[in-house]
Amino acid sequence: MFENSPCSAAFGDPKEMDFCPPLQQLYDEHPSLLDKMAEFNKMVMQFENSEDTLNWNEAIEQLNEKLIVFVTELEPHSDREEDVLFEMMVKHIGREGGPIPVMEHEHHTAKQNLKEFFTKVSEIKGINEEISKEKAFELFHHVKIIYTTLTDHFMKEEQILFPMAEKMLSVSEKEELAAKFKEMK
Repeated sequence: MFENSPCSAAFGDPKEMDFCPPLQQLYDEHPSLLDKMAEFNKMVMQFENSEDTLNWNEAIEQLNEKLIVFVTELEPHSDREEDVLFEMMVKHIGREGGPIPVMEHEHHTAKQNLKEFFTKVSEIKGINEEISKEKAFELFHHVKIIYTTLTDHFMKEEQILFPMAEKMLSVSEKEELAAKFKEMK
């Protein structure tokens, strides 16, 4: 999708870039997150395509557990980006246009759908509701939005945002980025 983008050509292949340690950390966190996303997406597809009558409560509980593990890893990654990297880049490129408002919107979309999924599951558990197929598919919809949003989002970060940050940030800003990341652990 981005191979022919002028932005991509301007920054080069991210796999060949020599990122500073904090940007490399963010880049290196993506494969584990993508693996977890692939797992929960595969689970949703299997549930949706199952010909058998499923216990939808069990299916949703299995999915809920996968998403809890995913969020535990996603939140610190997201915090480092939003609270440190994005804010540092805004000083150079602003927030009105460019990649930062897009990245923030995608973070918001994923977080909102995670929140809605967890809230609805919590409500179901609270009243011990029997989940219908329709209700399960409604919950799956949130998970599919999370998957598609973040899969595309990570690609944009790797191909555009991280290379842009590597070229844009000064040595002292990269040191500050590293120090702030260390404080957040």
